[in-house]
Amino acid sequence: MPAIVNYAAEPHSVELREVPLPDIGEDDVLMKVAAVGVCGSDLHQWTGQISWTVNYPCILGHEFAGTIVRSGKRVKSFSEGDRVVSETAAVIDENSPFSKRGLYNLDSSRLGFGYGVNGAMTQYVRVPERCLHPIPNNLTFVKASLTEPCCVAYNAVCCMGRIQPGDAVLVLGPGPIGLLCVLMAKLAGAGHLVVCGLPADHLRLNKAVEIGAHHTLYPEEVSEYFKNIADGEGADVVIDATGYSPSFETAMDVVRPAGQIIKVGWGPQPMNFSLDRIIQKAVTVKGSFSHHWMIWERVISMLQSGQINLDPVLSRISPLEEWHECFEKMHHGEYVKTVLEPFSSETIQ
Repeated sequence: MPAIVNYAAEPHSVELREVPLPDIGEDDVLMKVAAVGVCGSDLHQWTGQISWTVNYPCILGHEFAGTIVRSGKRVKSFSEGDRVVSETAAVIDENSPFSKRGLYNLDSSRLGFGYGVNGAMTQYVRVPERCLHPIPNNLTFVKASLTEPCCVAYNAVCCMGRIQPGDAVLVLGPGPIGLLCVLMAKLAGAGHLVVCGLPADHLRLNKAVEIGAHHTLYPEEVSEYFKNIADGEGADVVIDATGYSPSFETAMDVVRPAGQIIKVGWGPQPMNFSLDRIIQKAVTVKGSFSHHWMIWERVISMLQSGQINLDPVLSRISPLEEWHECFEKMHHGEYVKTVLEPFSSETIQ
């Protein structure tokens, strides 16, 4: 079967290859992949700009939905033919202290689809039963496949953050996660919602306004802007979704005393500046990584009800063979989010 494989650490070591059908264990299912989203982390692996360990060669893809076609003999809650979406924590230690608390996303032995084990940019993928969530019939596979990035944003904004109605919120970085953080901040009651990006992000900045941002800025405009709104003390909450470490300096500049900074974007670059302003302002800083079961159930319900509208961020749906163009255009900011379909629409039931 065809698969998009990241085969080495060097930049652009990704190609479409033929791979064997995966075997499954007694606690696993074999999922027929109906749709798989392209994530910024897939692009970072493609360009060789990562700060995590990859088990090469590895099939990319961790945002996916599909149908169960085979079940291991110990699988109890799902059956062949079920429509499902999968979480990303493919391997965890279920006896770790974090897993026992339901925070398996923080288990130090965790391995995710698409870098630790083979992911879903292919036709069939092996998935542990514990990763699965059923999806309703009125939720398309394409939109269900984007449950995962919505969960990332929900965790950052609604769990790690504490936005109050009326808060001034700044989102740094209008990539897919940043735009979904805008959506979540709007739902959480942000009163003044601002998004910061670069001139090359003009398409995505326009999407931010479509989603609900009140204003968009370039980095050099941010500090002055927040001096002229409300009491001039800065943003109540800053969400750093850039994936560029130096942007944290902007976050420190703009956040108000006793405010919050939520960092959700990965950035391998060193931060060559002092963090003293965090101390001086008594700012709360939280990192946000991944998600867990409760978040997935909430987000699936929000997608089903239409509370989460993915139409503004979904730029293209393509067959697996067109992966390279999707990667290129997302990388250059021409697309916000793309989804690959490993089978033709006529094949998926």
